[in-house]
Amino acid sequence: MTLIAILIGTIAAGVGSVWLAALLSMAMLARYTQHMLSLAAGALMATAFMHLLPEAFESEAGAHELFAMLLAGLVFFFLLDKAELWHHGHEHSREEEALLDHEPQDHHAHHAHGHGHHAHDHGPRSGGWTVLAGDSVHAFGDGILIASAFMADMRLGVIAALAVLAHEVPHHMGDLVVLRHTSGTSRAALVKVSLAGTVTALGGILGYFLLNQLQDYLPYFLVAASSSFVYVALADLIPQLQKRLSLGATAAQVAWLVTGIALVTAVSGLAH
Repeated sequence: MTLIAILIGTIAAGVGSVWLAALLSMAMLARYTQHMLSLAAGALMATAFMHLLPEAFESEAGAHELFAMLLAGLVFFFLLDKAELWHHGHEHSREEEALLDHEPQDHHAHHAHGHGHHAHDHGPRSGGWTVLAGDSVHAFGDGILIASAFMADMRLGVIAALAVLAHEVPHHMGDLVVLRHTSGTSRAALVKVSLAGTVTALGGILGYFLLNQLQDYLPYFLVAASSSFVYVALADLIPQLQKRLSLGATAAQVAWLVTGIALVTAVSGLAH
């Protein structure tokens, strides 16, 4: 039953986020990407601080060891980001940015974790494969993190899967824009990104069998998942929202951030 739940959760997060991103792009809602970033940041922080971390600290593991794991996780994801192995740490090349600027729904539909002020030397064609490789690596890690949440508690798994889905949607909108130009058609781009998303399920299956053998270390996996969520929210998403905006736009950002937190809380209540 748990393995089935993990498969459903990982496929929903990995592939569902791609299709939702495609639907939003087709509906010309890409202009609201900034609001989606706020929503995703709130959902990730709420999942980490209100669910995953409390669950880990309720175990018999020592607080000192768990905090050390949290710190190590943050440093680890920072190093992966710097090494550009973590997909959301890489940005579009200058050519890809130009392609985005000519999209009718381009309103900053970049990767949810891109910072936008760096560029690489690879062109649009090589950039397509870079996007797919990065998607696959990141999706595999997401699958393991979701599996660890399901192994701890079914409710935590549902919340973690939804949080991953929420923060994947904005950057998949950017992925589809890039792949649409490197692949030639929207359909080919959707198929390629969707296939990369299925790797989430592979990570979930591996996580399930791995954690079955390492039950005593489950609290540490939960803290590792938390460190990933916290890093993504604070290091990648929120910095993109730190812009000088009008009072109304700032209020909208805060409202969507709170909405993300509220949604996680509501899902938690329903899961009970």
